[in-house]
Amino acid sequence: MTKKHTITSIKKAKGGTPLTMITAYDALFARLFDPIADIILVGDSLNMSFAGAPDTLSATLEQMIYHTKAVCTGAPHSFVICDMPFGSDTDKARALDNAIRIFRETPADAVKLEGGSAKAEIIRHLTANGIAVCGHIGLLPQAVRSEGGYKVKGKDEAQVAALIEDAKAVEAAGAFCMVLEGVKAEAATAVAEAVSVPVIGIGASSGVDGQVLVFSDMLGLFEAFTPKFVKKYLNGADLVKEAVTAYKTEVQSRAFPDDPYIY
Repeated sequence: MTKKHTITSIKKAKGGTPLTMITAYDALFARLFDPIADIILVGDSLNMSFAGAPDTLSATLEQMIYHTKAVCTGAPHSFVICDMPFGSDTDKARALDNAIRIFRETPADAVKLEGGSAKAEIIRHLTANGIAVCGHIGLLPQAVRSEGGYKVKGKDEAQVAALIEDAKAVEAAGAFCMVLEGVKAEAATAVAEAVSVPVIGIGASSGVDGQVLVFSDMLGLFEAFTPKFVKKYLNGADLVKEAVTAYKTEVQSRAFPDDPYIY
């Protein structure tokens, strides 16, 4: 199957038409997104969307592999990135072993690691061993407990400088692109201008090289809360409830199944 994007074409997108990335966790939604999205991220947010977990930390490597295989089946033309879940990349040896498992057991095109300068040596070790890496800097969901919540970055000059340092370290380590999350607008633009690889924003304004959203957020399916940076392009939860209510009404009145649906 011909992929719409490769690492080379993603790198070349820097400064051009912004890249569209969206999460997916199964073949059903991946198949819907495949003709449209540039990149599909199998995010460790899956347990928040599917299991009602309060954060991303409960996702396991086995879960990520299972869901990545499903997404790759549904989206054979998309560039697919698998999140390295919490605890899977704590040192170079562990990270490489787990990334190799992902590459051996799924057709994923790349993995994504959270962390900037502190993770640079791990990223370098992976890329030196044939693993394509997407970085992730700024607000780090896997650090939510150690930081005492989700905290926006880039609020002052020191934070902006730290973000730029992280971005440059991730790029120098060999990452072909990076996600920038939860960052003030001016800081996001400064980060994007500081590196030569694409910066994909989530809650990081439009001054970057692309955007990513969790599909259940942007389709209005996730009702527990809506982050400030999420625009709902569909009131999905309401539409689903209306459809199921109509189904129930027809079942109870024996209107369904009628002649067109009976053998």
